Amino acid sequence: MTDAATPVTAAVTPKPPRSEHSRGLLLAVLSYALWGVLPLYFLLLAPSGAFEVVAWRVLFSLVFCVLLITVTRTWRKLAGAFAKPKVVWTMGLAGLLIFVNWQTYVYAALNGQVVEAALGYFINPIVTVFLGVLLLHERLRRVQWVAVGISLVAVIVLTIGYGTLPWISLVLAFSFGFYGLIKKRVGGDVDAVTGLTLETAWLAPVALIQLVVVAGMSGLTFGTVSPWHTVALLGAGVITAVPLLFFAAAARRLPLTVIGLVQFIAPVLQFLVGVVVLKEPMPPERWAGFALVWVALIILTVDMVRSGRAPRRATLERT
Repeated sequence: MTDAATPVTAAVTPKPPRSEHSRGLLLAVLSYALWGVLPLYFLLLAPSGAFEVVAWRVLFSLVFCVLLITVTRTWRKLAGAFAKPKVVWTMGLAGLLIFVNWQTYVYAALNGQVVEAALGYFINPIVTVFLGVLLLHERLRRVQWVAVGISLVAVIVLTIGYGTLPWISLVLAFSFGFYGLIKKRVGGDVDAVTGLTLETAWLAPVALIQLVVVAGMSGLTFGTVSPWHTVALLGAGVITAVPLLFFAAAARRLPLTVIGLVQFIAPVLQFLVGVVVLKEPMPPERWAGFALVWVALIILTVDMVRSGRAPRRATLERT
């Protein structure tokens, strides 16, 4: 082979496709980054209350999913999912868990408790990791165990700093931990859009009842505040559905332990929103707890980078 032919060969060599693991990792990072800045979006929805916001989130998410299915012409997949009772009932349970999570999270965001919500999502990776180890028999590397241990100490310090049982944090952690487990288990039976459609379809009657109750007690704000407020409430469906679709797609590609570690992104961003934007109090013990979390994040980041290079080196050696 001549020297002149070498550049031509290099130019026409196709780029290796991105692995499923890499796609899953990218989708997981995007989903948690969007969830991390979600409190800022909810601030735009004032004076709407948490119950009204969540009800519109459910209904407009369902509308968004129906439009997406129509555009992509995947009604046959949805019909196939409805033909599997086990999948339908399982997604109903997933819908109940995510409804509890949404309601708690929006309540925290609209009532100046974003830092406590962030604490919940710092606890959540620990819940997720142990669900993966105990129920799915996944294994952690030694460095990952060290990071989880440091995170557990951080959670204890932060809990002591609150002085009371952080119920918002615990509800958020456990509801989303079990939600992630369910999405992992049904990942092979239902795609992301179909799954979210089933979840929101289950929740639609609950959302309608919730709107009727709110209308009777305090009145609905939809369409009565300003055009921008109405658009923002309409957009709640998209801003809700997109990260959930990313998360569902990531859950089908990644071990539950990896998802549990990546999701530290969301509480870090939520913490910054709570402290910088909402000016929530941060006594010394809370700073100490979050400092420990940052140490855990550094350890996890280094470990993920090192573990990610090993498969790439092995692939290059085989080519």
